[in-house]
Amino acid sequence: MPRHARLTDRQRDRSRPLLLASTGRRGKPWADHRCIVEAIVYRYRTGIPWRDLPVRFRS
Repeated sequence: MPRHARLTDRQRDRSRPLLLASTGRRGKPWADHRCIVEAIVYRYRTGIPWRDLPVRFRS
């Protein structure tokens, strides 16, 4: 799989039950889970530091 590949809808649907819900929390609501998971996968594949993530992963 290429470094810039994104999660498919099927992959996202399979991971959805594993992610925490943002309802019932105090403070700022969480960003989109899909974007966060894609940022983690991108960082893992490329080996770059968090500060060097492309702009599309920042909220």
